[in-house]
Amino acid sequence: MTQLDSAPATQQAVRPGRKRDHTRDPEIMTAAMDVLAEVGYERMTVDMVAARAKAGKATLYRRWPSKADLVLDAVSCMGAAKAGVLPDTGSLRGDLVALLSPRTVHDADHKLKVMLGLASVIAHSPELAESIREAFLEPRAAVTRALLQRAKERGEIAPDCDVELLSTVSSSMVISRAMLEHRPVDRAFLLSVIDGVIIPAAGTGPAR
Repeated sequence: MTQLDSAPATQQAVRPGRKRDHTRDPEIMTAAMDVLAEVGYERMTVDMVAARAKAGKATLYRRWPSKADLVLDAVSCMGAAKAGVLPDTGSLRGDLVALLSPRTVHDADHKLKVMLGLASVIAHSPELAESIREAFLEPRAAVTRALLQRAKERGEIAPDCDVELLSTVSSSMVISRAMLEHRPVDRAFLLSVIDGVIIPAAGTGPAR
């Protein structure tokens, strides 16, 4: 049994025929992610989420029998968020830099804190690990992949550029910096990854 699977499983039965109210799910999901980012999975409780969302604990347990269920659902919902319109500045570097808006950097920082909060259980829960990949890693990789492919099609980068590999470099470096080096992941660092790693590796030459 994994740490995630062994979470408390107190459950209150739903009366037959009673319809569940899902209108507050987004608020509860947001509260769960905020609490997880602040205290981590081990210290997080359903009571803390209920208090943050201003919802009754019984309401949460009717919807999610355990903390593990709540976290898995919340992470999956983050992955379901729709991506924005891809920037189109005319150059790969311009497009990548355009992604680093204050709001985007803030959202990415929050997602990173959530992921770090789940670090203690990721290795023991393949289901959670896959949800995290889909929610946190794949969306960013997909955007970078699309920008690299477009740059390749217009002849800006080397024709043999490994788009698939390069699309994961930024996320890998971010995780390493935050989890292993315990250093901030700010706009300056993300720019250094673009100019020092992605642009040269793509075969466009040094950034001007």
